[in-house]
Amino acid sequence: MELTSIVTPAFWAGFIAFVLAMLALDLFVLGGRKAHAVSTREALAWTAVWTTLSLAFCGLLWWWLAGTAGRAVADAKALEFLTGYLIELSLSVDNIFVFIMIFAFFAVPAEYQRRVLVYGVLGAIVMRAAMILGGAWLVQQFHWVLYLFGAFLVITGFKMLIFAEAASDLDRNPVLRWLRGHLRVTDGYRGERFTVVQDGVRWFTPLFLVLVLIETSDVIFAVDSIPAIFAVTTDPFIVFTSNIFAILGLRSLYFLLADLNGRFHLLKYGLALVLVFVGLKMLIADLYKVPIGLALGIVAIILLSSVAASLYATRRK
Repeated sequence: MELTSIVTPAFWAGFIAFVLAMLALDLFVLGGRKAHAVSTREALAWTAVWTTLSLAFCGLLWWWLAGTAGRAVADAKALEFLTGYLIELSLSVDNIFVFIMIFAFFAVPAEYQRRVLVYGVLGAIVMRAAMILGGAWLVQQFHWVLYLFGAFLVITGFKMLIFAEAASDLDRNPVLRWLRGHLRVTDGYRGERFTVVQDGVRWFTPLFLVLVLIETSDVIFAVDSIPAIFAVTTDPFIVFTSNIFAILGLRSLYFLLADLNGRFHLLKYGLALVLVFVGLKMLIADLYKVPIGLALGIVAIILLSSVAASLYATRRK
């Protein structure tokens, strides 16, 4: 199976340059290096910025393809991007629940959380890029891998449905236990620093342990989200851009939902159903190819229904 991209190398270079520029703007210009608690207003503003930029990118891609490849190709690719972006963004919400648990477990002050998530996003972009390239190569070499991806997503979705309410115990996390057993960890935080030197010896702060767990959780969730996007499209550019836009909006979405996570407890069931649907779509692809527009509608209905049900169930709280 040959994977071909619908854009030129210049488009790839332009998108990567845009991502680096936005991250630099966030880090060095808009207060990303200053310790402060992110307000709901700031989180809402950045969520709106990333959502607007994602939709604007989709429009730009459609406009360019309509003039170079034709209206039909432009419509198809724009729908693929929107569907992939919605799936990746919805699955990243599960990351947010894990972030909340990790920050609460370590009692991370609100003003330090932003720095952890900034570096978490940088690491996630690098890891997602590597995993997407690896997944694209596997699909190109072995088409039957898509069936494995589909079966894996269905099984994972059903496991999420069964264990949605199961409590996690970070004290038993093998990564955390290894870090505590092999690193010198300070008793408390040292501002936003991940490491400090005391008496000529390098020590790691609890904030470093938080960062490692955040990165580890993203790798685990990427195992679900990367196969899911291949159910929508095998175009490497669409896979990459939809993933990256979802990741870029993850941090602001966390701060927007962190205080409201109790009101969205049924969303986990919706995410599980999305995984099951995407996996089944992969498994029956040779028998019936679900139209992208229909897939987008089904995913949107599942997510909106779970959000509405969550809000209704918690309306008295």
